[in-house]
Amino acid sequence: MRYPYTIAPDWSVTKIAGGLKGVRTVIWDPNGNMLVAQAGTGISVHTFGADGCINSTSMLISSIALNHGLALTPDGSTLYASGERTVYAWAYDAATRMVSGQRTVVTGMDSGIHSTRTLMVVASQPNMVLVQVGSNANLDMDSAQPATGRAIIKIFDMNNAPATGYDYKTAGEVFAYGLRNEIGFIQDPTGVVWGVENSGDDFTINGDDIHNDNPAEKLNNLGDPLTARDIWYGYPTCFSVWDPTAFINRNLTTGEQFMLAADSVNGVSTDADCATKATPPRLTFEAHSAPIWNAFDADATNMYVTLHGSWDRTPPIGFKVVEVPFARLASGAYDPVAPADSMTGFSEIFSAPDPESCTANGLTMSNCFRLTAAGWDPAGRGLFVGSDNSAEGEIYILSKK
Repeated sequence: MRYPYTIAPDWSVTKIAGGLKGVRTVIWDPNGNMLVAQAGTGISVHTFGADGCINSTSMLISSIALNHGLALTPDGSTLYASGERTVYAWAYDAATRMVSGQRTVVTGMDSGIHSTRTLMVVASQPNMVLVQVGSNANLDMDSAQPATGRAIIKIFDMNNAPATGYDYKTAGEVFAYGLRNEIGFIQDPTGVVWGVENSGDDFTINGDDIHNDNPAEKLNNLGDPLTARDIWYGYPTCFSVWDPTAFINRNLTTGEQFMLAADSVNGVSTDADCATKATPPRLTFEAHSAPIWNAFDADATNMYVTLHGSWDRTPPIGFKVVEVPFARLASGAYDPVAPADSMTGFSEIFSAPDPESCTANGLTMSNCFRLTAAGWDPAGRGLFVGSDNSAEGEIYILSKK
């Protein structure tokens, strides 16, 4: 392990890979090979031996343009990966671990402070692909309009992709918008998408600095991509409370949304408008903890969230993996066990020993790991977690004892 850590008593951790660059996303092909998105390097592929260790590594795609998004169709035949402005597709062969026929499928995405473009193939309808774009500024006021193609997730039918690719702003359907940077999302067993959102920085209200503990980071129920469309989650107007002591005079509790500034596009001029017009998060995390990826275990009794770590908080926070207990309701739907106003709806399982001492010189430099990828291994070895610390990219396996 490159960096010190603590692990919950009923868990163990093993470093499975090191010497990587910018580990962001980890997935598996139908043959059990692991594909890793390495920002600014490309996509690597790793095979495993009978002992569970990696026994071969090669670059599947070398590209400095690729930086985060990675997805496979369930049959493993088509691979998608993304850079800041473009989504690409290839034919993929799991037996030979090779790609062919690169094509552009989505283009025309804006650049800005959030450069990653998360991808997800809809499990039950794999021609449908979700593509996410974050805001281009801390407060991207124009993104209140979905037509900007920012702070949004759109759905594209890859069966009908034009030869030059879809234009992100004008094509596709709006799945959800008002999402400042929904950098990780995954489907539960019923197909509902759950996303984690990085919220705003450096907030003041009426001259009072509230930024250290507000706004909260979010866990959003984004709905079923087969049916849900055009749902607004509040950005750039409505943000969620973490520490309610800053809002005593506004009678708000953890998880409720407050109005930062009026928004004529979405008809918001009060906190009450946020409550009635913006979809609230289902659960919240500490301000600036920076959730990056989320993953369910095999039966969706828990969701695991990697927290990259703060840069805009004193002392720092995050630098850990948390477990969010879920339950299946009588309706058949999956839902977190904790109520929406809980500040304790998750527990820490893997962490830097002293997050308050972790430096954050930029987004990837630190004296601690910077946790990113999360994926539950289909072979049952455990939860694979990545770190994109610029000194060394690593992948760990967290296993229950």
